Amino acid sequence: MLSKAQAWLSVLLLHFMEPCIFAKGKLNVLFIIADDLRPTLGCYSDPVVKSPNIDQLASKSTVFYNAYAQQAVCGPSRTSFLTSRRPDTTKLYDFNSYWRVSAGNYTTLPQHFKTNGYTTLSVGKVFHPGIASNHTDDYPYSWSVPPYHPPSFSYEKRKVCKNKDGTLHSNLLCPVNVSEMPLRTLPDLENAEEAIRLLKQMKDTESPFFLAVGFYKPHIPFRIPQEYLKLYPIETMTLAPDPDVPKRLPDVAYNPWTDIREREDVKALNLSFPYGPIPKDFQLRIRQHYFASVSYMDAQVGKVLQALDDLDLSKETIVVFTSDHGWSLGEHGEWAKYSNFDVATRVPLIVYKPGVTSPLPRPGEKTFSYVDVFENTQEQFGEGYKVHSMVELVDIFPTLASMAGLPLLHHCPVPSFKVQLCTEGFSLARMLGRQEWTINHQSYAYSQYPRPSDTIQQNSDLPDLADIRVMGYSLRSNDYRYTLWVSFDPIHFLANLTDIHAGELYILSEDPGQDNNIFDEFMQALLKLGAQPQWTESLKQHLMYFTAASKTKWTL
Repeated sequence: MLSKAQAWLSVLLLHFMEPCIFAKGKLNVLFIIADDLRPTLGCYSDPVVKSPNIDQLASKSTVFYNAYAQQAVCGPSRTSFLTSRRPDTTKLYDFNSYWRVSAGNYTTLPQHFKTNGYTTLSVGKVFHPGIASNHTDDYPYSWSVPPYHPPSFSYEKRKVCKNKDGTLHSNLLCPVNVSEMPLRTLPDLENAEEAIRLLKQMKDTESPFFLAVGFYKPHIPFRIPQEYLKLYPIETMTLAPDPDVPKRLPDVAYNPWTDIREREDVKALNLSFPYGPIPKDFQLRIRQHYFASVSYMDAQVGKVLQALDDLDLSKETIVVFTSDHGWSLGEHGEWAKYSNFDVATRVPLIVYKPGVTSPLPRPGEKTFSYVDVFENTQEQFGEGYKVHSMVELVDIFPTLASMAGLPLLHHCPVPSFKVQLCTEGFSLARMLGRQEWTINHQSYAYSQYPRPSDTIQQNSDLPDLADIRVMGYSLRSNDYRYTLWVSFDPIHFLANLTDIHAGELYILSEDPGQDNNIFDEFMQALLKLGAQPQWTESLKQHLMYFTAASKTKWTL
């Protein structure tokens, strides 16, 4: 076991050695993005989910335990972290605008690498498809060649889910025999194959590569190979620890999970709007299928990582694994995303840099050997380096630029609509390859979510821009989850932080599940504080007040 001084010396030497080790060229980047994945992974201490390949990656990486998305829905989140700007700067809260037209001609993460000599490649779901990325996944700005989309994805929402009577439906729960599927494959199987093909193609090229691979699972529908359900026997499944709607949760904060209600098997349950609830036996099946989808996605990640290893690329490739946001699995009586709770905003963030987060492999030594979850259920891996301070997805862009030695990003001025290249995040590069001995209690993560009304409506989960009337601005610190719901003008993109509609305050040491809202105790005092120019500063000011008030209360 190395002493602390020896460990620091090793890290220091590796940083000085890197230019020599990689003298042939810049480090490649493999950026892997899951869809709707909360940190239900073994490496995040989840006791149920089997994720051996991602766990193996984590054992050789720095693992950020408190990483948060800036909005818990696909399009706004992806546009946010790929431009390193918050939704108020991209002006995207739904799926219906393209930031280069509606906000500013912002340089994206892959575009920055492309500008600096990288071949940039996209597989699967990286940008959100459609209007949000100009129907091109932002090609040719961001990518060297047109992005790849798996042909089998066109069947994702069709009637291909077989019920017990043999009839086909468009269901939420959709375990399938892959050989019976159209094209005899599934989208993430095709994504893994294409990613491996591109790695082989790029191995002997002169330019470094930036390869982004977006897997579709565990996004609904849970159309996955049926054998993965065997990993999670239904009799071992449990309900969420807090399956009831909290008594003091304001209506504006609740998401009525309308997207899963549209699936045929859920429609057949004839659930009441907005709260349901879903019958307990069906809740267990949803959780079972979500966990199985995670294991299925993990297997595809494992295939790509093994290919990286087999091609002798792991010693010269940065790997980042994350998700666009989380997904509620019955907590607070909610399902899907569309909220500011941790279960919807917290994501995995795992960063591997050869020679920094893990020693360079010796000749013939493997870094990422594929782990078959059906054969190696007892496989155990180390924990890697842990970071518990708050970080955000907008931090990924400046972090990767720094890791790869690209021109650093300056912090964005306010406003920054005319600034093409800047960041609203911070580089995490200095945190790699070292244990965090003390949590930074001054670190914060910010998220937001729009609503059409204070009351729960059919479009509460995903209102169009023109229908937004309330914005929920949320701050996560080590000690609190605090959300302020205020009036919002969608024409001028302006929030009025003095017009408070509702609020949520959870003391995490006493209430880690965020079920006991104590905001009303502070409401009148907040009205006297006024508002700062930036909502992030206002929420920090409020948090300082909460902290001081709590200390006074405890002293008394």
